[in-house]
Amino acid sequence: QVQLVETGGGLVQAGGSLRLSCAASGRTFSSYAMGWFRQAPGKEREFVAAISWSAGNTYYADSVKDRFAISRDVAKNTVYLQMNSLTPEDTAVYYCAAYMPAGGRLRVGVHEYMYWGQGTQVTVSS
Repeated sequence: QVQLVETGGGLVQAGGSLRLSCAASGRTFSSYAMGWFRQAPGKEREFVAAISWSAGNTYYADSVKDRFAISRDVAKNTVYLQMNSLTPEDTAVYYCAAYMPAGGRLRVGVHEYMYWGQGTQVTVSS
């Protein structure tokens, strides 16, 4: 069974940085793609970034492009989300998610991901 465990959330001032981690277990992930989503209070869950496990191709939401970076450490079975220049609008619960098979364009829809972590809270103060 696939397990995804997010860590690294917390409280940060506007302009600061955080790095989220997602530890994946239960499968060989070479055929998977991984994504980060977020959900702010009263809003729908939205796509943030995705990466293909094998090739390392990436894709970002326009709102985070040039500020966030997704990466993976194959040896550690871990996906990261480096978040820089944070603003209060980035405040949300951040979720790690996975689907397979990875191929073609990276997916951005919540319904397209098969597995989800429990989420980690990120709060950006002004």
